[in-house]
Amino acid sequence: MKNCLSLLFLLMIPGFLYSQEFRSSNVVRINPGDNPQDILKKAANVSPSERQASWQELEFTVFIHFGMNTFTNREWGMKGTAPALFNPSELDAEQWVKTAKMAGAKLLIMVAKHHDGFCLWPSKFTDYTVKNSPWKGGKGDVIAEVATACKKHRMKLGIYLSPWDINSPLYGTDEYNVHFRNQLTELLTLYGPVDEVWFDGACGEGPNGKRQVYDWLSYYKLIRTLQPQAVIAIMGPDVRWVGTESGYGRETEWSVVPVDKSTLDEIVVSSREMKMKEGVFMPPGDKTDQDLGSREKVLQAHGLIWYPAEVDVSIRPGWFYHCDQDSLVKSPETLMDIWYSSVGRNSVLLLNLPPDERGRIHANDVASLKKMRSVLDATFTNNLAKKANIVKTDSIILLDFSKTIIFDRVMLQENFRNGQKVESFAIETWNGNAWHEIIHGTTIGYKRLLRFDPVWSDKVRLRIISTRNVPEITLFGLYKAPSEKK
Repeated sequence: MKNCLSLLFLLMIPGFLYSQEFRSSNVVRINPGDNPQDILKKAANVSPSERQASWQELEFTVFIHFGMNTFTNREWGMKGTAPALFNPSELDAEQWVKTAKMAGAKLLIMVAKHHDGFCLWPSKFTDYTVKNSPWKGGKGDVIAEVATACKKHRMKLGIYLSPWDINSPLYGTDEYNVHFRNQLTELLTLYGPVDEVWFDGACGEGPNGKRQVYDWLSYYKLIRTLQPQAVIAIMGPDVRWVGTESGYGRETEWSVVPVDKSTLDEIVVSSREMKMKEGVFMPPGDKTDQDLGSREKVLQAHGLIWYPAEVDVSIRPGWFYHCDQDSLVKSPETLMDIWYSSVGRNSVLLLNLPPDERGRIHANDVASLKKMRSVLDATFTNNLAKKANIVKTDSIILLDFSKTIIFDRVMLQENFRNGQKVESFAIETWNGNAWHEIIHGTTIGYKRLLRFDPVWSDKVRLRIISTRNVPEITLFGLYKAPSEKK
């Protein structure tokens, strides 16, 4: 067993076993009499729901922005755009899914309706849909084609339905909430399993000049009823927005964040009404600050929830396709930098791939993704730590090699299903006389990736500097990135 750096082995190392002192839950209330030690133990044992954990393990997902804006060359739609403009000549949903899978994505989120209100499925509740376009003689259904392709290639399906609708005459009235739930019901009942429902908070004027008051809780309850395994993201109770559309997450990313008393009460009420453990709630406050879950924040909280981050970015400057951006596709190097700064910082990466007017992802985008994937695979296929003897003492895991190795990447993982505990750590090498720090970090969570110049050593150790409870390190991996060809 000494050469096996596996989940079971690390969890069996004395001192790295999971403490059962507090029962795990994805929400916990802080009581007035709790001392700092009690609060930190509670924080360490807040854990994800099954849907949140399964989502986190996807690591990488893709967005498909395609619709009326593709044909009007805009990012934001206009009122009165005729359905006749929507007419892709070579729409190939299977190419979208195969491209996403080639890049390593595990879930595809399809924009079913953007702010312009044009529906990519033949909704019964509006005429502003593909059924009144010339595409396939009005018999087409983009969502059906995407769902079929996802099923064929074993890709999970997600849905984005814009809450803002500048076309609907109901927008700005109570009837619109009914209308929105009706359209949501269609999307969640006609196309098979849906594993993520993605909402933003977009709220502008409708054709009547009114703004809508969204009945978010009713949307959440409908999703929980129709697709209970689906995470509700961004304007939702399962997944939060990281705060930018740059693709770069925080250096310190806590999945456990404070929550106020009113939100705690909301969760309790919804749990009781829906007979479910974790309930639903409106996203609490601004979650875009740099410091969301530090020890200082946690010790001042009324309660804590598991609320992980999704990092979204487009492969191009725009979210929809524009031919003048064909030369501005993010390079493989930029995409890898984003990968290390999102997946490698305890977040899930959501990368947008906008198909062109034909209905295909452009060759430039595909080429950049292919190169990114090949370098990532070449880097992380061979875990050098598997060749080490493993020694654990206190808060240190030592990898002792029989000969000198060279590496420039480290991968760390906690058993995040049992909570997030590590607050800071250091990676150190032995130079023959003393230990030398090569890099340090703060949070680990589901995954932490670290990059540095190549290092040679026959002994490498992970030293846990600060933790909220007994840590569970499930992976301490060393890797060497391929050398760049000159």
